[in-house]
Amino acid sequence: MSSSTFKPESLRNYAIITAAYWGFTVTDGALRMMVLLHFHVLGYTPFKIATLFLFYEVFGVVTNFLGGWIGSQVGLRMTLYGGIALQIFALVMLSFLNPEWRVPVQVGYVMVAQAFSGIAKDLTKMSSKSAIRLVVPKEASSRLFKWVAMLTGSKNALKGVGFFVGAVLLEQAGFRSALLIQAAVLMVILLSGALLPADMGKIGKKVPFRQLFSKSKEINVLSAARFFLFGSRDVWFVVALPVFLYEVLGWRFMQVGTYMAIWVIGYGMVQFLAPQLLRKDSTGKVVPKAKTILFWTSLLTAIPALIALTLMAGVRGDIAVTGGLIVFGIVFAFNSAVHSYLVLAYTEDQDVALNVGFYYMANSGGRLLGTITSGLFYQWFGLVGCLWASSAFVLAAALITTQLPDPKASRPVAV
Repeated sequence: MSSSTFKPESLRNYAIITAAYWGFTVTDGALRMMVLLHFHVLGYTPFKIATLFLFYEVFGVVTNFLGGWIGSQVGLRMTLYGGIALQIFALVMLSFLNPEWRVPVQVGYVMVAQAFSGIAKDLTKMSSKSAIRLVVPKEASSRLFKWVAMLTGSKNALKGVGFFVGAVLLEQAGFRSALLIQAAVLMVILLSGALLPADMGKIGKKVPFRQLFSKSKEINVLSAARFFLFGSRDVWFVVALPVFLYEVLGWRFMQVGTYMAIWVIGYGMVQFLAPQLLRKDSTGKVVPKAKTILFWTSLLTAIPALIALTLMAGVRGDIAVTGGLIVFGIVFAFNSAVHSYLVLAYTEDQDVALNVGFYYMANSGGRLLGTITSGLFYQWFGLVGCLWASSAFVLAAALITTQLPDPKASRPVAV
């Protein structure tokens, strides 16, 4: 299908949505790095720093649960730019953080600001990915996987860039000025929202609240698999890995931040390229099906276990973790890319906001589970224990995935 199939307004809307998501993502990564560095200077351990983001994850679950329903009633333009407006509020709120306040007050203040940021992040993500399903013309739906992979992969790469931006702004401009600079950039993006259709994603009828719990089998199964998939990443990546690098390997804080930023950027690049890298069928097109995600999830199951066995065998921690993390990131990126496509492939236009919101609620729930268990398991069993838990989580996702049917109307992807 040639690019001429796309109407000019569809391309324009895609560009506007992508730019808004990119701008938000950079500030999301930058804000996380700035908070990490600020409280590291105050003497907090990596585990205590991680607790600052607890509200960020908790409110992400709530937002995804309600966000799709809200988006179906008021339109995705409203939820997309409402999320950006909330991020501006969170940044400005943090700019008033007073270093002379007592530490518990500072912590509580940051946690509340992070709650607003968590709401903003998931409103923006749900709206952007739902909107992409709507701007792809029906006759060009074969490109859906490629468009979703481009948006999602570039977002993850830019989140890594945001880590660097946050560190640079913090060093060059200071905590308060860095926050206000980011808020000013987002304000410009916020004004671009007037260019999108006001009724995008609005279904034109009242949806009973109970319908939030009533999903198709495909969406329910995929959401359950997503829950354990993302829990498997965060159970060793979010808290355990930074603490391991910092305390066991003796790395400096900036080394830890840079290392993790590089991984996130690489992960995003693989996700971006997934449509080109996945095996094509006899027509020369990539057609993700249920067996596609089952293959990649099953493959992922073995990787954390192999890293754990390597560490138990006495291999140097930096070598074992780096090699394993590269392989884990590549396979996980394929999993995530196919997942993001399937949730849209299983969804009709009129249900897109509801289903995507529900699906990403499971994503946030998995991240929350991973964040909590990462700290606890590392404290009890070390990094090896977290890796075994990760493998168990992926196995659960693989078993759930066996219940997935193929999309009723296959959408082959031209690459």
